[in-house]
Amino acid sequence: MTTLLGWLNDQLLRMQWLSDLLTYLLGDLAGLDLAGRVGASIHFFIYDVIKIFILLSVLIFSISWVQSYFPPERTRRILGRYNGIGANILGALLGTITPFCSCSSIPLFIGFTAAGLPLGVTFSFLISSPLVDLASVILLASIFNWSIALAYVAVGLVLAVIGGTFIGRAGMEGQVEDFVYAMPNVELEQQVMTRGDRAAYAKEQVADIVRRVWPYILIGVGIGAAIHNWLPEEVITGLLGQDKWWSVPVATVVGIPMYADIFGTLPIAEALVAKGVGLGTALAFMMAVTALSLPSLIMLKRVVKMPLLVLFTVIVAIGILLIGFLFNAIAYLFI
Repeated sequence: MTTLLGWLNDQLLRMQWLSDLLTYLLGDLAGLDLAGRVGASIHFFIYDVIKIFILLSVLIFSISWVQSYFPPERTRRILGRYNGIGANILGALLGTITPFCSCSSIPLFIGFTAAGLPLGVTFSFLISSPLVDLASVILLASIFNWSIALAYVAVGLVLAVIGGTFIGRAGMEGQVEDFVYAMPNVELEQQVMTRGDRAAYAKEQVADIVRRVWPYILIGVGIGAAIHNWLPEEVITGLLGQDKWWSVPVATVVGIPMYADIFGTLPIAEALVAKGVGLGTALAFMMAVTALSLPSLIMLKRVVKMPLLVLFTVIVAIGILLIGFLFNAIAYLFI
């Protein structure tokens, strides 16, 4: 059974068949030296791009089908039934079925806040939504392994719950811009969707998300290929090696100004780890890009006042740093 599961993981998630096919096409037929930098870079780029787009399309279709059962109105009603830490946990979990980047999550955050949901719950959702989603679990497993994928999801959810809880207990409801609370709360009747409607909705989501993230995937895979095949390992480890205490803070600071979906950061993280960068450092980079990107903070500033924005940024940044240091310390359990 273990052998069968390993084979399925290699063929369906890691797509070893695709790598072997490209090796044949590029090496045997085209005559490229796949052991050289140029050939290896081309193989890395084509393989990762095709693999990510195949997995992304299948996963977003499946997730969107599930998400069709949880439109914003229903999600809001579900969250409104709970309070305390249970509401924060539920908010974080519901964030995992919204395959959005941080900027796309903010309109939902506004709607939830305007509907009167506790501020801490809406922030648990806001942290979780771009940081952790079901697609990222599968993609992480395809690049690393299931232990790392599940551990990433677990720490992401913990960060979302703890971060939302702290913000909720800080009593900063007055730090939300007035127009958010003044927005009309329209209760729409939930639309009954047929199987065909759900399939059409899922296809639209695939097209929309692929259209939005494809540049970041190409850029991310390109950077990953360059790191993997052109940058000397001693240069990478000298700056971000697992033994360097500053590697996690540097990776976090570097990630914040960037704007990319988690799908674009995965190939970079893969290449960094392959070059000897600590697992925690790579995960901290991914989390900073997805949860604290500068464009999303600029958008959030239009919704909340500076004290709340600073509190959110500090809490999430501290959480990312702690997670990075933790994973660097226990990486031997996963790799």
